This record gives sequence, C-alpha cells and structure tokens, in this order.
Amino acid sequence: MKPSRLVDPLLGLERRLLRRPASASGVLLISAGGLGDTVLFALVLERFAALARPDETVTVLLRQEAARMAFLFPPGIQVEAVDFAALKRIGPRRRLLAGLYRRHYRLVVSTDFLRHPDLDEALAHACAAPESAAMVPRPWPKYQRRLQAGTRRWGKLVETGPVRRDKVLRLAEFAQALTGQSLPPPLVALPPARLPAAGTLPAPTVIVQPFSAVTAKQSPPDLYRRLRAALPADWTMLMAGHPSDLDRNPAFRSLLALPGVAFEPAPFVELAGKLRTARLVVSVDTACFHLAAALGTPALCLASAAYVGEIVPYAEAITPPSVRFLWQTMPCQGCLGDCRRALVDSMYPCVAALSPDAVIAAMVSLIGSPP
Repeated sequence: MKPSRLVDPLLGLERRLLRRPASASGVLLISAGGLGDTVLFALVLERFAALARPDETVTVLLRQEAARMAFLFPPGIQVEAVDFAALKRIGPRRRLLAGLYRRHYRLVVSTDFLRHPDLDEALAHACAAPESAAMVPRPWPKYQRRLQAGTRRWGKLVETGPVRRDKVLRLAEFAQALTGQSLPPPLVALPPARLPAAGTLPAPTVIVQPFSAVTAKQSPPDLYRRLRAALPADWTMLMAGHPSDLDRNPAFRSLLALPGVAFEPAPFVELAGKLRTARLVVSVDTACFHLAAALGTPALCLASAAYVGEIVPYAEAITPPSVRFLWQTMPCQGCLGDCRRALVDSMYPCVAALSPDAVIAAMVSLIGSPP
C-alpha cells in the first residue's frame, strides 16, 4: 500500500485543526495534464473562469512542468505549480495539502477526464471546498474501485460522453454544463489579444520538432534531411528541443551539419515568438505542435495513431485551416500509447508507415511556394 493511503486520513484530521478564512472565496481549476494538454486547456480556460463571482480570483493548479505554458492564459489568472513527484513524500505532501486547505476556496473544479486518486483527486479533496465539480472519470481498472468510491466526495459530477472523444470538445461541454453558457466549439486558436509578440528570424524558416518523450513516436533523422533538401537553399530549418533531446537521440546531431540547419533550445515562452514568425512548423504530436496551432502558425503534425479520436487529429469543428495532420489508419488506432505491436525500426508501426513523400508534399503545400 502506498504511504499516501496510510497517512492521508491522519493528514485530513490534522487539517481540520488548521485556521483558515471564515468565508470561502475563489475558484480553483485543476488541470493535471502535460504541456500539450495545458495548451489545449488554455483555449477553454475563459469558459471555466466564468464560474467566478465578480470579487473572486481564479487559480489554475498545474503540474510544475506544465506551468511553462501558463503564459498562454488570460490576464488575471493565478497559477499554482505543483511538483507531483513531491506528493509521493510525506513531508511535502503534508505541506501541499495543508496549503490548499488553508486557502478555503469556494469552488474546486477538476478539468481532467483521467484522474489519479492519490494525486489530482487528493489535491481537490484536500481543499474541502463547499462546492466542487468534476467529470465522471475515464475508467482506469487499476484504480476503478477507488475512483468510484471518490465520486461521493464531488458536489457535482458531469457525464461528458464516450471514453474516446475530442479533448477540447469534452472540456467545452463540461464548461457549458457548469456555467449554463452555450457557446460554439472553440477553434484551436488563441484570441489575438493573447498572442505573444512575433519574433524575428533572419530568413524564411521552417521549425521542426522531431522529438517525443516516447521515442517510438519519432520519425527518423533521414526524413528531416529530405525536408531540408526540399526547401529553397536560402531558407533556414530550426530544430526545436531541449538540449537533452540531442543527448537521448544522438543520430539527430548529424542534421546540424546540413546547410541552414541549427538547433533551437529556447524555452516555450521564448520559442512562441519564433513560432509566430516561422513559415511552417513540422512536429510530432507533442506540445510544440499544439502551441504552433494555437498561435495560428501553419503546422504539420506527423502523428501516431495512438490518440486518434481524442487529441490528434483535432475534431473537424475546432481545426483551423492552417493545420494539417498526417497519420496512418490502423485497426488498433486509439490505443492511447499502449501499443501491443512489434516496433518497426524502433518506431510504432503507424509512425513507420508515414510516407516521406507525403510529408514533403504536405510541407510544400503549406508553405505556399514550391521550391
């Protein structure tokens, strides 16, 4: 049994002895996904912020690493960044849960369909808010009994449709159920007022992001070599990523020897300006792609079939014309990364099946001027 399950009842009793404001105030929105999930959440955040009363603040609780995308949020939104790994240690867990309790939020909303009883659900319940709401959670056999037992602790539970459904549409429907505001589906595009300033690039530039935390979702370096060859000689190709990406994928270092190719290690808040200026972004289905799409930059996603029907490709109603997805139809699509098939050259079969010629043709079409 995890230590948290042993100590949480004791910590709950201890919290009841803590002093907090007599009147509950403020809205806490919990969004416990990764970087890409946070970009998509930013598209619907204002819909959830409408739950606040005129004199209340809205706070968004994010994973510490996902908070790097908080620059996309509307002005006035407060951010609480939580190290989820620290929740596994009793001391930090005690302090985090007690801190949430002391704030005495009036309303706590979990915006996650997939929830963990020891992590984001524990954070929500520690608030002991007089009002709370969540979606009926995604089934999770390992924790299903505990998730089902936890449903009694939510003030309002909203059914948001089948297990496999577009993430943004699910969020929008959930917000509508809570606010009563009937709004059209949110296009994957930030409002102009929330766009970061465009950066400057010395030449027409294609930004590629070939790296994924799951290396089996990555296309090989040779594909990007061919993309560089298909571009005009005076264009630049920037390979975005963290320096550790090159350490984990040394074969990609050879691309830096090509003319006009450079590595771009800027953090997302700085990279966003360059993305706005780029002629095209070519990316695996990761945070960089979602960011480019939200910024209105022409973007080409080289997707696996793992999240078809949930994340990529986007639902037709929310897909901007500047975005295109390439993915291979598979009988096992929608596996959510639980691939049971043998890898092909270290790639998921759906990724290995992507046609380099189709990628080049899509790139040429999106930049609007054939080399």
